[in-house]
Amino acid sequence: MEIQNYIDHTLLKPYATRADIHKLCEEAIHYDFQSVCINGCHILTAREKLDSTGIAVCSVVGFPLGSSSTEAKVAEANDYILKGADEIDMVINIGLIKDAKFEQVREEIRAVKDVVGDNILKVILETCHLTDSEIQKACELTIEAGGDYVKTSTGFGARGADLKVVNLMKTIVGDEIGIKAAGGIRDRQSALKFIAAGANRIGTSSGVAMMKE
Repeated sequence: MEIQNYIDHTLLKPYATRADIHKLCEEAIHYDFQSVCINGCHILTAREKLDSTGIAVCSVVGFPLGSSSTEAKVAEANDYILKGADEIDMVINIGLIKDAKFEQVREEIRAVKDVVGDNILKVILETCHLTDSEIQKACELTIEAGGDYVKTSTGFGARGADLKVVNLMKTIVGDEIGIKAAGGIRDRQSALKFIAAGANRIGTSSGVAMMKE
């Protein structure tokens, strides 16, 4: 399997430097990864390195907590798209899901998707904080609001990707939208298991190690 086609090559550490982003992009080019996933302040640097390569620039919104206002998430997403991001990974408002404020959650996802437009929007559920029924509802809301993917985790939560959760997500979304598994996936065999369970993307900082296995 050409696992590189699944990998969002990720560097979201707050102390990442411009040199680190250059290296990340060079690795993505060398291995032909699907995208690089970076914080918003590095979009212009990544865009400069990746133009004409076919490798997407992905950035994160409302990250990592998801608890900023809808207006802030919309402004952040709009800024990143204007700067050249191809994909946005937005953290869902976890508290609103747990409060069963489902219409607010749906409208927030829709508002962000409106500014993302034809670009890809992945909705991060941070599943370690949700029950199975809340995960199901979050997946349904993402579909209703026009999101393109549901994503398991930020990588900053108490737990990352879980195979049982990805299986659950797949039963809900089917082939209607994609699934991104992220958080703690560090070797090729683990990545292959998540792909077999239904993941269309793998968010990892260990892509190079996977390719060398």
